[in-house]
Amino acid sequence: MPPEKPSEFEMQILGTLWKHGPLTVREMLGLLPDGKKRAYTSVLSVMQVMEKKGLLGRTREGLTDRWRPAVEEAKILGPFMKNLIARVFGGSARNALQCLFEEGEVDRAEIAEIRRLLDAHEKKQDGRE
Repeated sequence: MPPEKPSEFEMQILGTLWKHGPLTVREMLGLLPDGKKRAYTSVLSVMQVMEKKGLLGRTREGLTDRWRPAVEEAKILGPFMKNLIARVFGGSARNALQCLFEEGEVDRAEIAEIRRLLDAHEKKQDGRE
């Protein structure tokens, strides 16, 4: 059975773990992208719920636990992005990218990587893999 759909805060936790690798709750507190002050016990409680949902796993290291994602990034982000683009951008990936470029700070390296991804996607669609 697939894990439950993550909440917005759970997505932050997963994103942080996918980016940084396994972390303790204390390490997670310092790396959460929204920068909000949260109590250790609040984050721990959310992570314990995520474990019950099948989103996280943990390993005991001495007196603490090191948490890791129990789901692949693509299995969560693919459907999440598809849903976001459908709901917010009327199903248009172009509109989503346009918004990203107009509102976000996209550096030259990211633009080059996006071009590479577009080229690879185009080749795949043309059957030229």
